[in-house]
Amino acid sequence: MGYLKQTLKGAGWMAALRLVIRLVALLKLAILARILVPAQFGLFGIASLVVAFLETLTETGINVFIIQDEGQVKEYINTAWVVSLLRGFLIALVIVISAPFVATFFNSPESLRILLLIALVPLLRGFINPAIVKFQKELQFHKEFIVRCAIGVFDAVLAIFLTYRLRNVESLILGMIGGSLLEIAISFLIQPRPRLALEKTQTRRIIGRGKWITAAGVFNYLFHHGDDIVVGKLLNTQALGLYQMAYKISSLPITEVADVFGKVTFPVFTKIAEDRHRLKRAFIKTTLSLTLLVLPFGILLYLFPEEIITVIFGESWLMAAPAIRILAIFGIVRAISGSSSALFLAVKKQEYVTGLTLVSIVGLALTIIPLVKYYGILGASISALIGSIVTLPLIGYYLIQVFSITAQNGNG
Repeated sequence: MGYLKQTLKGAGWMAALRLVIRLVALLKLAILARILVPAQFGLFGIASLVVAFLETLTETGINVFIIQDEGQVKEYINTAWVVSLLRGFLIALVIVISAPFVATFFNSPESLRILLLIALVPLLRGFINPAIVKFQKELQFHKEFIVRCAIGVFDAVLAIFLTYRLRNVESLILGMIGGSLLEIAISFLIQPRPRLALEKTQTRRIIGRGKWITAAGVFNYLFHHGDDIVVGKLLNTQALGLYQMAYKISSLPITEVADVFGKVTFPVFTKIAEDRHRLKRAFIKTTLSLTLLVLPFGILLYLFPEEIITVIFGESWLMAAPAIRILAIFGIVRAISGSSSALFLAVKKQEYVTGLTLVSIVGLALTIIPLVKYYGILGASISALIGSIVTLPLIGYYLIQVFSITAQNGNG
């Protein structure tokens, strides 16, 4: 089967996966939004911000490295698993130690217990067998579909059941814990199974190549969550809950389409990276297709945010409507421009991704505080949009560089 057919087939499976997962996530949000109040979602948002930051700060890029490398998954599985275990333990320890300081920073004593509970999530995730990435490496997206659907549905069902019974925000974290335990069990049904063995040479190679992934991840976190931190700090947990809900509503249908394309095209682009003309054609076709798909979703969100919120989440969330309009535009720009990241990673130009996210942060950082002070969560939305727009010229420059370098390699 040619790579174009593999891409289309893979895109079909990943689109189906995203559709199922996001429909489940939307149903989960719709149900929980009618049980919990925005301030409770804000408490969960604070805990999620801490976990996401520490996971990003300690990101090793192992999955990307395994997909990029020409060797077999089993060659790195032991080292990858040990690194993952150590990383999970470190993150959990830091969360427990820093929890009182985080609660004080956000002026939210209620978040302390949430932070202590969510520390279990990264600890458990560290036990997941890294061999699960072979589904992407070998373009076996149908298996990825089955595994991810099972985990996502189990997480959602458990969280909804516990929230309905307990009526507290801890239920959301218990759902994440249940999903992590299920993923561990599934991952160990996959061969090869890892052992507690750390190979120094492999560790150096993984960390050496993954440093750009780590840096890009930190910058990406600051861009996509810096606004959350400012909203939580300058406003309150209710505003944070409203803003994060607006962000999720606007990103679910738009950026998830982009994620499907990115996840499918990354391994495909990797396999054709040395063929300049083929790579360029594939990238252009992918970007055009992505544009045609995300525009209708963005227009719908921009025109009818109040109606969408009322029907799905209830009137208590209507204050998020103005932010959704701006974030719909942000989602379109982010989805279309983000397609270049898969290309840059495929040609092993991780530093380009880092550069883009750094520029995004600068655009966000220069505008976020004054805009939030004067316009609240609407200002945060505008700042996020500015941060995404300022990267467009740099993306164009990097694309020229990539295709020029590839051309030179092909002619060499």
